[in-house]
Amino acid sequence: MNFRKKQSVHQSPPISWLTLLCMIVSCPFIFGQSDQKNPWDLRADVHYGFVIPEYQHFNYLVEKPVQGIELSLHKASRGRNYWEQLYRYPEFGFTLFTTSLGNNAVFGHEIALYPYIQTPIIRKDKFQFSTTFGFGAGYATKKFDLVNNYQNVSIGSHFNIHFNLKLSTHYDISEHLRINAGLSFIHFSNANMAEPNLGINLCTAHAGVNYRWKEKLPFIEHEMKAHQPKHEFAFIYALGGKHTRALQTDVYFTSSISTEYKYHFKRKFHFGAGLDLFYDSSTEIEMAANNNYGYSKIDDFRTGIHLSQEVVFERFSFILQEGYYIGLVDQVNGKRIYNRGILRWKINPHWMMSISMKSHLHILDYPELGFGYYFIRKKS
Repeated sequence: MNFRKKQSVHQSPPISWLTLLCMIVSCPFIFGQSDQKNPWDLRADVHYGFVIPEYQHFNYLVEKPVQGIELSLHKASRGRNYWEQLYRYPEFGFTLFTTSLGNNAVFGHEIALYPYIQTPIIRKDKFQFSTTFGFGAGYATKKFDLVNNYQNVSIGSHFNIHFNLKLSTHYDISEHLRINAGLSFIHFSNANMAEPNLGINLCTAHAGVNYRWKEKLPFIEHEMKAHQPKHEFAFIYALGGKHTRALQTDVYFTSSISTEYKYHFKRKFHFGAGLDLFYDSSTEIEMAANNNYGYSKIDDFRTGIHLSQEVVFERFSFILQEGYYIGLVDQVNGKRIYNRGILRWKINPHWMMSISMKSHLHILDYPELGFGYYFIRKKS
């Protein structure tokens, strides 16, 4: 990847395509977890809800509730390994989703395609209560245009990242038919790769029906050995790109170096801490936009410490980090707290890669593509 300090936004943003590529490459590994003898099922859901009025302009632009529909193709796991048993035999699938956004003339519609994992919290004979996590690519039919659609300051590009979180109940009314209902939280934005990028958040109620083509196969149960706690140490380099908050047409290079320690408290849950060094080449421009002209080259760097919580499924994990700038602080906005959401894949026993989003609380900053080296030591 060859970044210059500035790059025209009319070119394809490199980091967004890398993010999409990572997701596509990861899909065969994710869905390879389920037993290939299990059939694919088809589910259809309808959504009805509202745009969350996170910003004031939504209050007068949103005219009506949002309505959506989704089609999902998924496969239930049977217990190919003990990880599937630990997570109560989750389901893996793909969803095609479309929804209105409260104002067809300004916001248009969103169309999304994403892989997901559905994990049971409660599983009975016919009843199931589950949580679903989905992450993929979205397309907005309307975006900001200075002449033709200047009111749409939420969506700055047609292509976006789509995030979906659900809580759902499911009930089998026959061997082949299941009904479900629940609540969804939906977010999509372009990860600050084009301006404006306030993004849109939706809260919907959903209900639908699932058709199972063949009879459900029995679960496989494994005898699991007692978990032995471990210590993990890692070194990660990540690179990314961002826009400033001034509707500029340039992409600025960002990167970071991190060291991490994690304690493998349980198989599924790891906790840890680490040190971070960030580089942000947009600092001078953003300080000038804030009428702060005391810039020096060292201000491009930030240093901080973070805590982390990791949910693990075999070689894949989702990580939340809460960080605090110490030493070289954020000179642009004076913020002390930063966050990261990370999807990580351990390629082999020592190398890993990840995609992540750095933010300051609810304000997205920029995406990162990371590569790292790690090693694990058993607890003595």
